Amino acid sequence: MTSTSIRAVVFDWAGTIVDFGSLAPMGAFVRLFANHGIQISIAQARVPMGLPKLAHIAALGAMPEIAAQWQLAKGRSFSAQDATALLQEFVPMSAASAMEHSDFIPGFLDSYAWLLEQGIGVATTTGYTRFIMEPLLAKALQAGFAPLRTICCDDVAHSRPSPLGMQECMSTLGLSGQAALVVKVDDTVPGLQEGINAGCWTVGVAASGNALGWSWDQWVHASEDEREHALEDARRTLREAGAHVVVDSVADLHAALSAIEFCIAAGETP
Repeated sequence: MTSTSIRAVVFDWAGTIVDFGSLAPMGAFVRLFANHGIQISIAQARVPMGLPKLAHIAALGAMPEIAAQWQLAKGRSFSAQDATALLQEFVPMSAASAMEHSDFIPGFLDSYAWLLEQGIGVATTTGYTRFIMEPLLAKALQAGFAPLRTICCDDVAHSRPSPLGMQECMSTLGLSGQAALVVKVDDTVPGLQEGINAGCWTVGVAASGNALGWSWDQWVHASEDEREHALEDARRTLREAGAHVVVDSVADLHAALSAIEFCIAAGETP
């Protein structure tokens, strides 16, 4: 069992433990709108990342440049009904894309094994729906990853940045009312806010996620100077979102938790 203060870690999925660069949702969003004659960029698609997918689609439809295209193409304003209809199209597209980008981020399984050795509980939350997640969970289990609980965006009445998903995880982990002993690890602003709103410590991952948006191939072939320059904005975004610690990826989780343990020992709280 662990001798640390931290009792549990709750991970996000895309951009945090799988899909380096959080690439799967982006391509699906671009194709979704293209099917309706609307051109959106990867950069635009990334802006609401971390929100439940219905809210993400609604946020895209509300962007002035996208809303103008929709008005021109459809002869009416983008509506909540449009967002719901697009979600029905998006889910199967996203499920296929998610499986195409389902490899674990390098270093994650080592970090997971270390957590288990320490007796630290592991759960997950995600902006993906249950339909999208079921094949991912099955593949992850085959690779040796078995979180004690996974909360999808449609498992709770209100998903990110609401704390409900985190609260469900903490309940399963036997840590209700002990949020200060729990760490949320995420690559997006809504995902970090989910942890903050639950009263937990938060760790932002800058290199592997949406904030940077590089593929693994881009990352490994970039120079150290190129990486550091590119990471400045990503790290700033995560810190401004309230991350207590920012690291490059889950491969650095041990160092991140050590920093939080230092804060706890000094009497600090989330």
